[in-house]
Amino acid sequence: MEITHIEPISLGHSLPDGRGLGDARGFGHTRKTSLLRLETDTGVVGWGEAFAPGRIVEATLEELFVDDVLGMDPFAVESLAIDSYTDPYHFGGDVFVQSVVSAIDVACWDIIGKTVERPIHQLLGGRSRDSLVPYASTMYFTEEDRSLEAPIEEAVEEGFEAVKIKIGADPEDDAERVRVAREILGEDGRVMVDMNGNYRPRQAIESANAIADYDVAWIEEPVPPENTSGYREVKRAIDIPIAAGEAHYGRFAFKELINDRTVDVVQPNLGRCGGLSEARLIADMATTENVAVRPHVWNGAVGLAAAVQFAASVPDYPHTRNVPEPMLVEFDRSENPLRDDLLETPFDPSGGTLEVPQEPGLGIAVDEDALERYRLDES
Repeated sequence: MEITHIEPISLGHSLPDGRGLGDARGFGHTRKTSLLRLETDTGVVGWGEAFAPGRIVEATLEELFVDDVLGMDPFAVESLAIDSYTDPYHFGGDVFVQSVVSAIDVACWDIIGKTVERPIHQLLGGRSRDSLVPYASTMYFTEEDRSLEAPIEEAVEEGFEAVKIKIGADPEDDAERVRVAREILGEDGRVMVDMNGNYRPRQAIESANAIADYDVAWIEEPVPPENTSGYREVKRAIDIPIAAGEAHYGRFAFKELINDRTVDVVQPNLGRCGGLSEARLIADMATTENVAVRPHVWNGAVGLAAAVQFAASVPDYPHTRNVPEPMLVEFDRSENPLRDDLLETPFDPSGGTLEVPQEPGLGIAVDEDALERYRLDES
């Protein structure tokens, strides 16, 4: 078997005027992602997603990968991530290189699963789960005037028992946002917070102290991703677990987070970290140091499917039959047709459970009509 065709597909959706949303760093008005379609000489098609701009994905693919991928046996996929660090030399840790590697890698695993008629999570080994616990990523900073209560109330109505909210603009404001989320979710719900790297260490520590009474499960990106010493400073000063990884790419960046338990939770994004092969290696490193693994998801439908398959395979170590922490998967609650419209059978997080597809490969079927509806012409 060999890959005979490779097609990058840019997708996009614009939010209406005045409906921008985002985090403490600013608002966004578009959702974009890049899919990758691989086809083999046997007619099997695999899908991947690169969480990066379409033009850059296409150029990186053409410049660095097409010649090697065409003719490649998809079953040799795990060599791809390794080779990306050595050929092209010096570029392996680049976000765009790793994003393209991620898309190719996931598409190859999709092909492998379809060929052997197994879902990917069974092929990755480790724990095999039938369902996951989705947490609602919500309470964004918005352009429109909206109450703090509304997004949490909507999440509870949908059946979510865990939420992650945006903070990071001011410690006093942070405390109010967390108070509202905790009050509506109740004392048994899980509340996570995301500062999106908008603070210096002392500011992050001040905010962490302000929300300490609300039983926060983790603080995500308290300082910028490149500020490793800042992570360590925050870690020494607070009792709330720290999570990071959405802006880290490849095994070496994650090794820095895992070493000496710089963070308590690593969050590989399957559209950026190097794909399923690299995510499995990251999970092995994290498990060895007893660091939790929870995938980050701000992707379209294919990236979400990859995260679900990966999460279903992550070991419970050190837990055995008694697991005090469920495997959580992020489920963004903002408007995103690149996730909700792109599959013939969309993922349904309502009711507090996310079923893991048991069909071969990623276990999804892409809606070709929706694909064309959101396709961008970036030539």
